[in-house]
Amino acid sequence: MDYGIKGKIAFVGGSSDGIGKAIAESLAAEGCNVLLCARSAEKLDALADTLKVTYGITAESYPTDLDDKAAIDATVSAVLSKHGKVDILVTNNGGPPPGNFESLDEDAWEHGWNRTLMSAVRLINAFLPGMKQQSWGRIINITSIAVKQPVARLLLSNSYRAAVTGLAKTLSDEMAQFGITVNNVAPGFIETQRYTNLLADRAKQSNRTPDEVRADQVAVVPTGRVGRPAELASLAAFLASDAASYITGTTIPVDGGLYKGLL
Repeated sequence: MDYGIKGKIAFVGGSSDGIGKAIAESLAAEGCNVLLCARSAEKLDALADTLKVTYGITAESYPTDLDDKAAIDATVSAVLSKHGKVDILVTNNGGPPPGNFESLDEDAWEHGWNRTLMSAVRLINAFLPGMKQQSWGRIINITSIAVKQPVARLLLSNSYRAAVTGLAKTLSDEMAQFGITVNNVAPGFIETQRYTNLLADRAKQSNRTPDEVRADQVAVVPTGRVGRPAELASLAAFLASDAASYITGTTIPVDGGLYKGLL
């Protein structure tokens, strides 16, 4: 199926590893020119080289701390100076640290605010004008199953990813007239470093091993396994496509059936 996005410019946050990397690969496979953004210049450069050789597209590295406003501003300035616009924006960043209400101080809340909510707000604010000007754009936020079904000890994620969801739903109404769609992808248990870290935290809290915690989690997933980043990336690429032009304001879980709600 031709997704109709060959030659589009896609900016992918958190694309040095895990979900972000898989999304960058999926978009490159569809012919998008990808702008890679994360902290590790070495990982970004290696991925850019691979994508250019494999798919014959343009891939560029923008090492950035997405928790930091000044760093985002500098990257946005460089991108817009060179390209003038971004067609497809994937807001994705590392998750905030785990903890319950009494274990999280104001610094933790501020950190989560910048990492999970404001990184998305700042990137959308930067690239939205170009999308409006050309009457076409795709904004895809990587959130979490926590927005559908809050997860124990992920209070910051439960709170700020819900805020991103509210932002996206409101923005989708405002931007539909300009040919811009805004959607969220909500991963469940996906095989990433973030998932490994959360297993270790849950194991420590319950005096069990990470393998024991993993087994308990997989037992409640109808598909009986942890997901792969590429499975989520396939959905993100579809949402970026012309074929998905009538889909906006949605939050779609990629969780093997973990979420038990009707909607």
